[in-house]
Order: sequence, then structure tokens, then C-alpha cells
Amino acid sequence: MTATGPKLSVNVNAIAMLRNRRDLPWPDPARLSRIALEAGAHGITVHPRPDQRHVRFSDLPVLSRLVAEHGEGAEFNIEGYPSPDFLDLVLANRPHQVTLVPDDPTQSTSDHGFDFAARRAFLTETVARLKDAGLRVSLFADPTPDGLEIAAQTGADRVEFYTGPYGATHSDDGAAARALDALGRAGDRAVDLGLGVNVGHDLTLSNLPPLVERMPYAAEASIGHALTADALELGLAGAVRAYVEAMRVR
Repeated sequence: MTATGPKLSVNVNAIAMLRNRRDLPWPDPARLSRIALEAGAHGITVHPRPDQRHVRFSDLPVLSRLVAEHGEGAEFNIEGYPSPDFLDLVLANRPHQVTLVPDDPTQSTSDHGFDFAARRAFLTETVARLKDAGLRVSLFADPTPDGLEIAAQTGADRVEFYTGPYGATHSDDGAAARALDALGRAGDRAVDLGLGVNVGHDLTLSNLPPLVERMPYAAEASIGHALTADALELGLAGAVRAYVEAMRVR
């Protein structure tokens, strides 16, 4: 696996949530996704929740076409809990990657990975269905080596490590070093098992460079909240460029 550092997938859920505060069509997730791609983002990520409080189901075909029209290897990533309705949405919109997460519908955001031992049969069946449709499949995982052998046995292509525990150490350098070491050991194990590695949750301009140095094999980082916050100061294009630079292998 070439150690080039992760590519940036911009999660536009926060943008969609801001739009949904009013009965108005702005800010437009599609227009801002185009800006992000033109500024250097590799892809766009969405998490269409059952109550549509963030991205709406009607956004998906629009964003799918936008990413396809951009070309240059741009990718569309749809993440969510693999309910029958979610799988129908995925198969109708055919993203490049689907990231399966174990969320309860009432959760405000993803905050834990799958129990791979308990969900082995379900995930194996679901992964097979998605891969038969030609989609790359990533499974949301806690930052630990536990259960990664089972994740690989499901047939998944990648795991996305939940980096929330690392992000939560923003004010404690010692805790950050320990969390990054744990995350890195999990990533190393995934690579040994032949799994690609994605990362996501609470990643920022300050904590990305150490992560990339420790895990240069990471394929993708999905970032929404912090990037959207930085866009208030830098503009969206400026924030995307800053995050792309922060993820370069030094």
C-alpha cells in the first residue's frame, strides 16, 4: 500500500443541517460540494438519516450526478446504518463507497464502531449484497485491533476508524499521544489483514498531521464538523485547501 496520506472527503451534513433550519434552499449542499471539489477535495460524504434532519433523500441523486460530472477520480461516499431503506437508497444512487455504521436512528452523530463478533452474519450478508452491486464497502470500527479479523472475513474492503477518542484529547498532549498510539496500532493490524483504512470524526487542522505521520497508509479522511467551522473563517475553498495540505505526508 503506497503511503501517500489520506484523501479528503468533505462531509456536507453540517451544511445540509444549516439549510434545514429554514424553509429555504440555501446554503445549497450541491453548490458547496462543487466548491469543495474544485478546491481539491477528493470526494463528498453524506449520512442520510431516517428523519432527514441532515442530508435529505432528495439530495442524493443531485450529489451523485455532481460528483460523477466532476471527474478526475472524485468519489461519492454514503454512510449509514444498513437498514433495508438505507440499502435501497444506496443501490438507487450508486456511490463509489458505502460506509456502514451501527448508529441508532436517534443518535446525533456516529460515536462507536460495530461489534463485529455479534454482527458477523448480518455484515457478511450485507457486504456481499453491496459488493455484488459493484460498490466498495467500508465498516465503521472502534480504534482497537479487536474484531478486525472478523471485519476482514465479512469481505469488506476497508474499515473506517472512529477517531472521536483521539479528537477528544485536543487539550491534553499526553492523552493525544496515547490515543494516537492506540489508533495507529489498530490501523497497522487492519493493513496486516489486507483491509484499507479510512478515518473520521473530530479530525482538525491541528490533529491531522500527527495522525498522517503515524498512519501514512490511510486512504481517506471524512471530515465535516471542523472543516465547516473553519470555513466560517477561511471560506469553504480555503478550508478545503488547508485540510488537503494538513494531510500531506511530510
